[in-house]
Amino acid sequence: MRGTTILNPNPPEFERFLFASVGEDRNGSAVTVLSALARLELDPWSESADLAILGDEAAHKRLGELLAKFKDVPSLGNDHGKMAKELSLLLPEQAAIRSFNGSASLALVGRRGPGRALWTILTFVFVLFQLWMLVGSGVAK
Repeated sequence: MRGTTILNPNPPEFERFLFASVGEDRNGSAVTVLSALARLELDPWSESADLAILGDEAAHKRLGELLAKFKDVPSLGNDHGKMAKELSLLLPEQAAIRSFNGSASLALVGRRGPGRALWTILTFVFVLFQLWMLVGSGVAK
């Protein structure tokens, strides 16, 4: 369904991983993998794609390193390795990552949407309208 990718352009295969709970922060707010990665100033979707491509063991290690840096959830403490192992199991299989078509791959790295083409067309129409108004006002005199 093309329409759903416009509203949510990110690959749905990562949602189970990204929306998994990491714990509660000091304010009692639930923290997901998505919010933890964002608080670490990383792009959650891009980081998830990188983790999925790494494979199980490397993804577990990398995620453990990231969670060790994340100090907002006190309960993680020394359990960041265990949490990383559990969370890494939620990543999509490498086969699913390889099956993305070119447009979905662009979604992982920074995609170009229809916005650019739309603005180009609108600019062109605006210029034509201005020329029409200019020529039309000169003819009327």
